[in-house]
Amino acid sequence: MTLAWLACAALLALHLAAERRGVAWLRAAGKLGASASFVALAVSLRPHDRFGLAVLAALALSLLGDALLLSARKPAFLAGLVAFLLAHVAYVVALAPASRPSPAALAAILAVTAGVVRWLWPHAGELRVPVVAYAAVIAAMLWLALGFPAGAVRVGAALFWLSDLTVARDRFVREGFANRLVGLPLYYAGQLLLAGAVQAS
Repeated sequence: MTLAWLACAALLALHLAAERRGVAWLRAAGKLGASASFVALAVSLRPHDRFGLAVLAALALSLLGDALLLSARKPAFLAGLVAFLLAHVAYVVALAPASRPSPAALAAILAVTAGVVRWLWPHAGELRVPVVAYAAVIAAMLWLALGFPAGAVRVGAALFWLSDLTVARDRFVREGFANRLVGLPLYYAGQLLLAGAVQAS
């Protein structure tokens, strides 16, 4: 598990450095390598039950989404959005049986989600419907995760959710390297925590 974290950190640093310098092929290699590390971690833990297999499916879909989002083109972004939406659906399938979600947490998450949608709405244009659908699914994932018994799952899901805010800001509000510099470490830490939870399944 430590090796996966170290490999991911090194490859993420490579990705960010390459993006800063505009080296496209190295940027892609670093990001895909970092994403492959969380899939490899889950595979190495040999998932066998519903939770583990659903988490592995979510991680694989996330890797696909990361590959698609390397392109700045709208069709690739939309396809990447769908891949991540399906990843969150897979996380919902993984979490639902063992989660004991709180109504208070649901109220808070719905309020925050409404605020996020309102923030993005003027900027999303023709992607408003996909953005709202995505926001709803990731809110459901976060709510179920916060009711899950394993602390790593709760923290991992929260980090993933926070990282998505930086993706949304970069795409719809204000593009900039700072979004990736903040969001990507959150994203990879969250995914590695979720991948590592397969060990306890």
